[in-house]
Amino acid sequence: MTGVRVFVVEDESLVAMQLEDMLDDLGCNVVATAMRVSGAHRLIDSGLEIDVAILDVNIGGETVYPVAERMREAGIPIVFATGYGRGGVEERWHDCPILQKPYTIQQIETSIGTVLR
Repeated sequence: MTGVRVFVVEDESLVAMQLEDMLDDLGCNVVATAMRVSGAHRLIDSGLEIDVAILDVNIGGETVYPVAERMREAGIPIVFATGYGRGGVEERWHDCPILQKPYTIQQIETSIGTVLR
């Protein structure tokens, strides 16, 4: 996982910090973290270089799918994170790995490895 550039969209600050720490432990480089959908769009517009995106599905009452669409259009692999499991993700996105909260560092590593293969 060393050097993998990860974009995180997560609205809960404690969860975001824990995820960033786990990604750091895996050797990943968190290029940016957004806590709102609008902030995610601004960060993407800034020209971030991203290898994979980890997206919480519900961001402050908004769904993250517009951000996911931009990732998909750019060919960037997506991992969704949600407390609702597969049932909390729209069916059209079921081809992406889904991390059910609370997740472990091993689950993160497996999910990223899966999308980067």
